[in-house]
Amino acid sequence: QVQLVESGGGLVQAGGSLRLSCAASGRTFSRYTMGWFRQAPGKDREFVVAISWSGGSTYYADSVKGRFTISRDNAKNTVYLQMNSLKPEDTAVYYCAARRGIVVLTTSAEYDYWGQGTQVTVSS
Repeated sequence: QVQLVESGGGLVQAGGSLRLSCAASGRTFSRYTMGWFRQAPGKDREFVVAISWSGGSTYYADSVKGRFTISRDNAKNTVYLQMNSLKPEDTAVYYCAARRGIVVLTTSAEYDYWGQGTQVTVSS
């Protein structure tokens, strides 16, 4: 069992930056692929980025490529999402997710554990 707790969301102006954190419980954090998803009002949850257990492989949605960076610290059981050059269309609730296994996948149904989400609002 893995419990995930996100933090770092907030209100920021367009062009600004935020850093989200996701703290995971459990001693096997390093065995999980980690991902970030987001859901805007009235829209489906969408994939943002994922990182392999070692941090050696990452996969980004085209909409955030070059602006967002995912990283993880297995010693701290934490995954991070650095978001730069934020746009109003990035406004959403951001969810951290964990998936057992080494393959990096982008479909929400493939993830086993979810955090409660953190709100990110980007004003124009």
